Amino acid sequence: MSTIASTSSWPIKPVHQRRSITDLIAPLDQLAAQSSRLIANHEAKVDYDGQKYGLPRYVFFGPEGGDDPIRIGLFAAIHGDEPAGAHALADFLGLLEANPDLATGYVLFAYPLTNPTGYEDNTRYSRRGRDLNREFWNNSTQPEVQLLQTELFSHAFHGLISLHADDTSDGLYGYANGALFTKNLIEPALQAAEAILPRNRNQIIDGFPARNGVIRDNFDGVLRAPPKLRPRPFEIILETPSHAPQFLQQKAFVAGLISALAEYRKFIAYAPNL
Repeated sequence: MSTIASTSSWPIKPVHQRRSITDLIAPLDQLAAQSSRLIANHEAKVDYDGQKYGLPRYVFFGPEGGDDPIRIGLFAAIHGDEPAGAHALADFLGLLEANPDLATGYVLFAYPLTNPTGYEDNTRYSRRGRDLNREFWNNSTQPEVQLLQTELFSHAFHGLISLHADDTSDGLYGYANGALFTKNLIEPALQAAEAILPRNRNQIIDGFPARNGVIRDNFDGVLRAPPKLRPRPFEIILETPSHAPQFLQQKAFVAGLISALAEYRKFIAYAPNL
């Protein structure tokens, strides 16, 4: 049962301008400096009127699992006013550092700050006024999108998980590409997160038909794998209700991520027999 029985008591959060990027990144850099499994990379940068903003990448190497490592991309804060996902990735990496067996067989590429100016300004859009999550694989000139497309192309991930928050939803939901992955990944992830926050079970969510909190359509231009990549990776998006307390959103995301890794490991083991 969810720890949140009703959304009626959730406060409307005031808008605070100029969020600190340092407060998010510094603990991750410190963790990486002390870790034998986590590597920080700050080479990717975008320029805004002479000021450089980084799109940091953190790579966590789980214990060997017997086969080639499974490469998963984890993305957050493509909408800058959705900080819970960014902090959830930081929490998740800290959890993996303490419990590396959770990532056995994986190499995890975490991108907690994919829209740095939007995050700093506490706005959905980048400082150029663009919704970056409508720009992918559409000949975008936005530098953040171009850098992320390079990452998506060069690493050819086996799976992508994006973390979002929705200010129009009273509960958790998710997007998934395909019935098989819906059954084997996103449903267990939502079940795990549902121990923290309630699920949105409306028939229409975010303008799309939904069933038990799962949507199979999506907007054009969202962050996803290169269109011609074969075999296709799994791609799921987890959404929390943004009016819920942020620490609960973070806990729900972490629970969903742990579940997704465990379930995909099972899927890989059983897939040859399907």
